Amino acid sequence: MAKRKHTSEQQAILEQVRQIAAGLGETLAPFTEVVVHDLRTPKNAILAIHNNLSGRSVGDPATELGLARLGDDDYPQVLANYANRFADGRQAKSTSIGIKDSEGHYFAALCLNVDVTLFRSIATLLEQFSMSKDDVIKETLDPSNAKSLRERIDKFAISLATTPQALRTDQRRALMQALKEEGFLELRRSMETVAQHLGVSRATVYNDAR
Repeated sequence: MAKRKHTSEQQAILEQVRQIAAGLGETLAPFTEVVVHDLRTPKNAILAIHNNLSGRSVGDPATELGLARLGDDDYPQVLANYANRFADGRQAKSTSIGIKDSEGHYFAALCLNVDVTLFRSIATLLEQFSMSKDDVIKETLDPSNAKSLRERIDKFAISLATTPQALRTDQRRALMQALKEEGFLELRRSMETVAQHLGVSRATVYNDAR
């Protein structure tokens, strides 16, 4: 893999990409993570990250797509709406845009990762809103899996126009109270599932539930 040199042209383009990413991040918050990768330094490629849904940080390494572009300037420049998954299992829809310099070499990338589970929760809320009273069916919680618990957390976050990972302490406590009242905390390994979905420790979850 050839090492990418740093040029003033590339740096100027990269600064523009960073501004575009910032604007997209504000426009698409809180449902879409926007990431800028500097592929010239693949071991710490992430230059900026907005609406952090993946739990990554500035300075983290490039993804497989970034490395693929570094090795092949003919690699597709735009890969749109492909299925992806966050580290905690949430489904995502991603778009990756390779950034080239005037010589046709990839040196950066702009990536968008949409948390699909949140939009599915919105669809569920709209469906419930349109139902008449006679159509309402009581939900049966399946103790063999945590899907219903994660969906309930997503609905709670959606009602506050935020994401599960971005809930404030007071909001988490309100969520835990709601889950307790609705019987979700009686599910097997419920506290572990909540902690994973919120991106916090189990000790934090237990404390919020008190």
